[in-house]
Amino acid sequence: MRVLIIHNDASGFGSDAIFEFQRALVREGDESVLRILQTDASDRSESLLNDAEEYDLVVISGGDGTVATMLYHLRNRNVLTCVFPSGTANLFFSNLGNAPVPSSLARACRVGHSVRTDLGEIIWLDDEGNKHRQGFSLMAGMGFDAQIMQAAIPAKRAMGQAAYFAAAIANPRPEVKRFRINVDGHVYERTGITCLVANNAMIQGDIEIVPDCNMVDGMLDVIVVEVDVTAQLLRPLIMGLVDHEGKNIGRPHLESFRGHDIQVTASSPAKMEVDGDPVEGDVITYRARAIPECNRLVVDSFSRYAGDIDDEPLFSGTEEMAFPL
Repeated sequence: MRVLIIHNDASGFGSDAIFEFQRALVREGDESVLRILQTDASDRSESLLNDAEEYDLVVISGGDGTVATMLYHLRNRNVLTCVFPSGTANLFFSNLGNAPVPSSLARACRVGHSVRTDLGEIIWLDDEGNKHRQGFSLMAGMGFDAQIMQAAIPAKRAMGQAAYFAAAIANPRPEVKRFRINVDGHVYERTGITCLVANNAMIQGDIEIVPDCNMVDGMLDVIVVEVDVTAQLLRPLIMGLVDHEGKNIGRPHLESFRGHDIQVTASSPAKMEVDGDPVEGDVITYRARAIPECNRLVVDSFSRYAGDIDDEPLFSGTEEMAFPL
């Protein structure tokens, strides 16, 4: 078994759990290569995966931004990939649903069950008219959510996920904008503080912002937050705590649409974020699309995407490590 591990050691709180995972994964005769992702050289991150097809398994270790970037580099390359949670929130990992214990993930890799998953792609122009294209695994959008992500950066390392809530409370009256939303040719006009596109829509506390959002249907969900003060966001959050999947009592102040190809234009320039990372400058319009079944991700029997599990491990020497069903 040949394994390539890409690790962002600046993600999250600097945990060394990835090395515990590596020790649990590798067996005698295996080859393991560890490459550290330099956050100040993100424009060269793709070069770390130039030879990904030469390995039996690629492991991506980092936060949601790192995961999205590397999965985008691996799109449509048929590379068996394991996502290892080393970030602050690790929401993509939560949406995938694997057990978070390093030894359990190592067992899942050696058993080798996988699922073909979608990825989102977003395109926008910056203040100077330059075109940008980026992949996202969770959500991307413009408005209040991007303001929160930007404001949380200074406290994120020390406070973790609490930094996002502190940033939201500090802005009680976010700017309300008019959004023109084109979903596969159908146009909607809505007013709110943010407009998101989502490949996965489960946030902290296992709350699904909209029901039935998943990364295997080849579509994206568009979510408009139709409030004018921050306090009104408490109502959909409370509803989410009562009804995690949002299928029974819904999500007040939230409206959603579903489609393959989406374009969103705001009434005035706004901040934008991609998988929790703010982009430079302001944006007035963006286009997003789903890239169907473009990644091949390791899943264990706890994952919501596990499907049918067969008994034959992918890699030799795995019998004593097979994940319990």
